[in-house]
Amino acid sequence: MKKILKQISQLSSQSVVDAMSILHWPQTMIHGSRSLFPGGKICGLAVTLRFVLFREDLLQDLPKGSDSAEYRAFELCDPEKVLVVSSVGPWESIGGDIKFLRLYQKKVAGIVTDGSIRDSNSIRDYQIPVYAHSSTAKQGPGVMLPWSVNEPINCGGILVREGDIILGDDDGVVVLPQKISSEVLDIAKKRIEIEEVVKNELQVNPTSPGKYYPFNDKTLELYNQKKKNKKKSSNL
Repeated sequence: MKKILKQISQLSSQSVVDAMSILHWPQTMIHGSRSLFPGGKICGLAVTLRFVLFREDLLQDLPKGSDSAEYRAFELCDPEKVLVVSSVGPWESIGGDIKFLRLYQKKVAGIVTDGSIRDSNSIRDYQIPVYAHSSTAKQGPGVMLPWSVNEPINCGGILVREGDIILGDDDGVVVLPQKISSEVLDIAKKRIEIEEVVKNELQVNPTSPGKYYPFNDKTLELYNQKKKNKKKSSNL
């Protein structure tokens, strides 16, 4: 998985979506989760954390201190893990400076949530890639409580399971099930090659992109011919 993860990290979020669509998987971009610090990128395996709405009796019954679900989730994080957090609302805080200091210590690959975070300046200093709805001044306690770790969650309208590959860039965050990661990688690589051939052709011979896009027989003919010419020149 390390090798695949490294190769997936070199793809763009849209390349993964395109490849998954060819395999007839639904689009898996997490809605409402954007890069708070543009220019970064994340790729890692999901550690999931789910918050639920606050209720007094629930607060009394939940594990406390280090046994709390959020802190157990933090301890599962490392440089190959992305913490994916399901919030009860877009403006509710999943955490801030003190809590995320621990994630900085764990060298987490990134944080993804459909909620918001507090203390954004401190988090920026930690250089943790964060994908969230926004930053917020609101407190989380009193509104929601951490409930479960590494159970399937709904984050931004997308199902996320423990171990799913999470890829995030400035265009968004996508969820890639490990089960199809090798196929998606192979398809994405080929599509990138084809797109590069088409783009170069349109720059040399300007015409409507509709001639080659969406991909059709002319596209494949052009791609195969370019590959054939490249092979010939390399044999000279």
